Amino acid sequence: MPASQPLFGPGEPELVATSHGKAPVQWRKSPRARRVSLRIDPRAGAVVVTLPLRAGRRQGLELLHAHAEWVMERLSCLAPASPFLPGAVVPVGGRAHRIVHLGRLSGPTRLGEGVLEVAGDAVHVPRRVADFLREEARRRIGGLALAKAAVLDRRVPRISIKDTRSRWGSCAPDGSLAFSWRLVLAPPEVLDYVVAHEAAHLVHMNHGPRFWALCDQLTPHAEAAKAWLAAHGARLLRYG
Repeated sequence: MPASQPLFGPGEPELVATSHGKAPVQWRKSPRARRVSLRIDPRAGAVVVTLPLRAGRRQGLELLHAHAEWVMERLSCLAPASPFLPGAVVPVGGRAHRIVHLGRLSGPTRLGEGVLEVAGDAVHVPRRVADFLREEARRRIGGLALAKAAVLDRRVPRISIKDTRSRWGSCAPDGSLAFSWRLVLAPPEVLDYVVAHEAAHLVHMNHGPRFWALCDQLTPHAEAAKAWLAAHGARLLRYG
């Protein structure tokens, strides 16, 4: 069973009226949850109410109403959603690029100076942009991860590019690495740090002093990148 699953099926968040405004709510049932909890999902622009299997909607609403001011304040701080539409601006490697729809029927998506050129039917522009960014992330992250693993004389059996909500990267016990494709939107030093962080886990599967010392050997950007992600990381989840 998945760690959590929609309570009322997939679709748009439910708008729930509170004393501080209407909150978009996504409901989740989780066999792992021991209590009702709230969290803000920046990608969905909604508050996620997670319920243990024996809890129901009433308990979730009670917690939501008790923390309505906090919920609405956090939601108001989210950056606007930025869909991949013609004319929109998307960062690639931390630099702004405007999506330009070329209008011709075929041709590769191309990254130019300040532009991201997309051919084909306009209705397919969002998908083509997303596909391009995923492949660009795979190219940039894959080569960097293998290079850092080689420095450590470690083997990486698999590198996966995903669209995670809570982790920028992860390292499995067998040495497989996974990264969020959204790192391709961040400045290069941020991507370098996240890859170094996960590569360091190939040696130390913890966050002890030796891990951080090794991470610092693999990248000079750790502190600056952590500060950047704390300040701007949630913004990356609003693209697409």
